[in-house]
Amino acid sequence: MAKASLPIIDAIRKAAHALEQSKEYQWGHMGACNCGFLAQQVTQLRKEEIHRRATERYGDWSEQLNDYCPTSGLPLDDVISEMIAFGFDADDLKHLEKLSDPTILRTFPIEERFLKHNIKKDVVAYMLAWANLLEQDLLKSIKLPSIQEPVKVVF
Repeated sequence: MAKASLPIIDAIRKAAHALEQSKEYQWGHMGACNCGFLAQQVTQLRKEEIHRRATERYGDWSEQLNDYCPTSGLPLDDVISEMIAFGFDADDLKHLEKLSDPTILRTFPIEERFLKHNIKKDVVAYMLAWANLLEQDLLKSIKLPSIQEPVKVVF
C-alpha cells in the first residue's frame, strides 16, 4: 500500500470529492473511472487525454498495470510512472479499479464490505476509507517529544 503521506492522502480525497461531484463517471472510460479520477488529480491531465493514452494499448487499468513497463514509451505507462513516482504502487491502482484491497475493506462494517467496483458511491466510500486509513497510519508515525514538568527552583 502507498506510504502514508499528506500528498497521497490529499490526492485520494480530492479524487473522491471530484468523483462525488461529477456527472461523468464511467467505469469503462479510462479517464473517468476509478483510477482515472485519481490519475487526473496526480497528473493534472484531463480525462480525455488519459483515455486517449490508454487506448494505444488493450485492456482496462488492471490489464495495463500488469503489462506496465516504465521504459516502454507508451503514453499510459508514462501516466502510471507518474503515479508511482507520486507514491502509489501498481497494487494500489489495481485494487482501486476493483475496490478490492482487503485492508481497506476491513475498515467497513461487515455488511458494507461488498462494494461494487462500478458504482460511484461505492468508489467514493472506498477512496475515503483508504485516505482515512493512510491518515491513521501517518498519525501513528508521528512521535511527539515528552513534556517534562518544569524544574521548580526554590530560594
